[in-house]
Amino acid sequence: MCRCLLVILSVDHEVPLSSFFIGWRTEGRAWRPGPPDMADGSGWQPPRPCEAYRAEWKLCRSARHFLHHYYVHGERPACEQWRRDLASCRDWEKRRSAEAQHSLCESERARVQAARKHILVWAPRQSPPPDWHLPLPQEKDE
Repeated sequence: MCRCLLVILSVDHEVPLSSFFIGWRTEGRAWRPGPPDMADGSGWQPPRPCEAYRAEWKLCRSARHFLHHYYVHGERPACEQWRRDLASCRDWEKRRSAEAQHSLCESERARVQAARKHILVWAPRQSPPPDWHLPLPQEKDE
């Protein structure tokens, strides 16, 4: 039995997303940069197990998620990508299709890029304000 680790390389914001490779690697094997080569038998696995894609698709289609997503975003949730990822994952398991591998890698890259798109609204403070110990204005009036 082989133990596998999830590898997401380079979380540095300075590195372009095209240099990422998201996937599984087998312990004890050296990781090589660049896209995976199917000819060398590197043992590439999808970034998530197929069951995870099925669970995400099922959750996305649930009534609770639909109501929450519609309330927050004002539109229906887009579950089609989860279904495509599940189909690609199953295709990879059955036929080891290079198209399925490429589809899963691109989908995960898009998810990582979408998650990075949201920046912090407030800048974190490095120190408290200089007058933090003074009473609040309404406390001065009383």
